[in-house]
Amino acid sequence: MRSLFLFATLLVASGTVLAETTIQDFDRCLTAALDKRPGHIVKLEYKIEDKRHVYEFDIRGRDGFNWDVECLKNTGEIVEIEREVAYANDPEFKAKVKLSEKEAREIALAKFPGEIVEVEYELESDGRVSYEFDIDTNNDGEIKIEIDATTGEVVEINSEIWQIGLE
Repeated sequence: MRSLFLFATLLVASGTVLAETTIQDFDRCLTAALDKRPGHIVKLEYKIEDKRHVYEFDIRGRDGFNWDVECLKNTGEIVEIEREVAYANDPEFKAKVKLSEKEAREIALAKFPGEIVEVEYELESDGRVSYEFDIDTNNDGEIKIEIDATTGEVVEINSEIWQIGLE
């Protein structure tokens, strides 16, 4: 019942027709995400990453941490779990950073000119740290680009189709 309510809210709040999304796909991913990181969903994104349709659940975990859990829409497979920290000066994040946020922004905007509308500071499951920028490109909609905070390499690029919830 919880997933049906959340799904109905999603459809109404998005203001778009989501023909590709079914309650079964959504429910499978919602269940899988909360099984991995129990807590409260504070944001939901639907994006295309490497031609795959992905739900990303931002979960305020029962463990006190904030998590990003990515699930493949078509299979329900969890493909990525990252822990978010609130600030770039978080001790765990800062200990590994070699690239300033300003430098990472310049790399991101060189690839996709536009306006950065959101920044996340992430601790990857393999121990790396990264900056994730949401860029409103005006032409291509909103692009998410993840920059390795140690090397400056582009780790991931995807197109955000829609988002519901807190920034």
